[in-house]
Amino acid sequence: MKKIDKLYMERPTSGSRPIKSRLRMQGVRIARSRVVRLMRLMGLRSIYPKRRTSSPEAGHKIYPYLLRGTEVTKPRQVYAADITYIPMAKGFLYLAAVIDWRSRKVLAHRLSNTLDASFCVEAAEEAIVRYGAPDVFNTDQGAQFTSEAFTSALKAHGARISMDGKGRWLDNVYVERLWRSLKQEEVYRRAYESVSEARKGIADYLRYFNEERPHQGLDNRTPDDVFYERKPLPIAA
Repeated sequence: MKKIDKLYMERPTSGSRPIKSRLRMQGVRIARSRVVRLMRLMGLRSIYPKRRTSSPEAGHKIYPYLLRGTEVTKPRQVYAADITYIPMAKGFLYLAAVIDWRSRKVLAHRLSNTLDASFCVEAAEEAIVRYGAPDVFNTDQGAQFTSEAFTSALKAHGARISMDGKGRWLDNVYVERLWRSLKQEEVYRRAYESVSEARKGIADYLRYFNEERPHQGLDNRTPDDVFYERKPLPIAA
């Protein structure tokens, strides 16, 4: 699963067939059916234009996509949430994070050993309580985000709900970049022995990501600089 995750992070457009082929090139003999099963268990799906980026549960309401033609120009205008797989020395966890779309700031995160909706609800609630409700809260159509528990929490705070649909595969690109940075710079360099170790390591990295790590897409400013609308420091002569 860790090998699959690394290959996926390198090429998120890869589905089960190319990942199986690349595993075999590394000497791992594995059937495609097992790759499919493990990717489902990990919550991974290839990123490309398609009808649904993730599958909702039967009976869950799908909300329309609200960001078509919208220019995101300020913090707190749009929040986005996603889930990723975190490998450990033994076993694995899931990580949910909420980011501010304009600044890329990670507003809240939660770790869980299951894929129920509760840890996503907790992350969304914390983000809104700490930083205020956004105009729009955007997610994919995964079962966690289409659940009544998650959508009710957003409605209670007055946030409009938006869900990626057909052709909207690029909308979670900022979260995907966060996952890639987190895993390459933190997670893959360690083998967490416990949940508490994983929780501390990830929290420390996300603080660094927000407060210290400059982003080229933000004119080499940090997410906190943009979120709090700080003026860039003058360049020394």
